[in-house]
Amino acid sequence: MKKIFSLFLSLLLIVGCADNSKKNISVSDSSEDENGQAIISFSTYEHDFGTINEGDVLSYFFQFTNTGTGPLVINSANASCGCTVPKYDNKPIKPGESGLVEVRFNSSGTEGHQTKTITVMSNAEPEVVILKISADVIINYIND
Repeated sequence: MKKIFSLFLSLLLIVGCADNSKKNISVSDSSEDENGQAIISFSTYEHDFGTINEGDVLSYFFQFTNTGTGPLVINSANASCGCTVPKYDNKPIKPGESGLVEVRFNSSGTEGHQTKTITVMSNAEPEVVILKISADVIINYIND
């Protein structure tokens, strides 16, 4: 019985060590490249479209640069409402290179001051960046 217990305990230790070695491999196999950490730097974090007419569809391109030493990959970009649609390229951006996040705002059905946020998530530092667009939407009534 003691031999079976000792054998069982030894197997647990071996499995535990093997499991820890897998964890160590996954930690070193992160989204950060051997060359270093990506750093995402936007030229601006906010854009105001000014006064626009209800129904206007406008786009703005937020430019960013990878100022780090590893490749940068945008994982997602999500808007605070369905009237705002972000688009981005998910190919790796090398250190020193730039990319764009396009934000398209559809003002149909809105009125007054509008502020929308876009949450950009990447493998860079910082991992989460909040971009903001705003506009004052007016309704033009046309008398026939």
